[in-house]
Amino acid sequence: MRDVYRGLAVATAVAVVAVTLVMLLPPRPDEVATRPVAAPSTVPASSGPAPSVSAEPSATIDSATAAPAPRTTPSPGSSLAPGYTAMEALYADPRLPKLPKKARRVAMAKPGKRVVQDRRTGLAVPRLAKPWKAHHAAPFTSKQVLPLRRGSNQRGMLVTCPLPIEAQKSVRDTALLAARWTLNHHPKGARIRWLASQPDKGGWLLIFQVRYGKHVSRAAVVVLDGGMAKPGLAFVTVPDSQRTRWRDITRVVSGVRVLG
Repeated sequence: MRDVYRGLAVATAVAVVAVTLVMLLPPRPDEVATRPVAAPSTVPASSGPAPSVSAEPSATIDSATAAPAPRTTPSPGSSLAPGYTAMEALYADPRLPKLPKKARRVAMAKPGKRVVQDRRTGLAVPRLAKPWKAHHAAPFTSKQVLPLRRGSNQRGMLVTCPLPIEAQKSVRDTALLAARWTLNHHPKGARIRWLASQPDKGGWLLIFQVRYGKHVSRAAVVVLDGGMAKPGLAFVTVPDSQRTRWRDITRVVSGVRVLG
């Protein structure tokens, strides 16, 4: 039995040596070691030369300290993102050209004695002679109109109301915004051409032409502080079908004053 156990021990030792040699020896040339396979690139190969790679590390920018992109004024006709000012909206409106730096001034007429007193705005405006007549004012605070001409749905009107837009630091800018607002009361597609611009009794007046299709109106706005919570606005417009009353526009802008 001793010889049998000795033989088993020798056989076991030989087997261990054989397994060790198999693990240590390199694989034969026809054997391929299993390696992980990289996923293919999702970027298509370029037909041109490969871009050079700088040996220097690229700089990183902290998003909290990065300088914001410059905010430019939109070009005319562009859509306005939230946050743009009223004046930026005006400058982007293709219906209004830029006001010339040296706009023509109008010679003021002698104001008449007959006035309409608007205590909501603190302003007085001329009471125009016939064929002008008083009219139901709403949504304004005073209103005078010319009679409608046959075949036309446009007629002259003179109205006053508290300033319907936000007042600006410059009364001139406020008048520009008011003129833009008046396009709501002209036919669709109306565009402005400036005729005169000047200060007026501490306020500002603008006279302009409004073109819509084949027709035009002549119009004016006067922005004046009447001592109320908001400045007052006087707005007059007369279509070309009643062009004989265009002279009344000068009477209006000459006669607007503060109640006192």
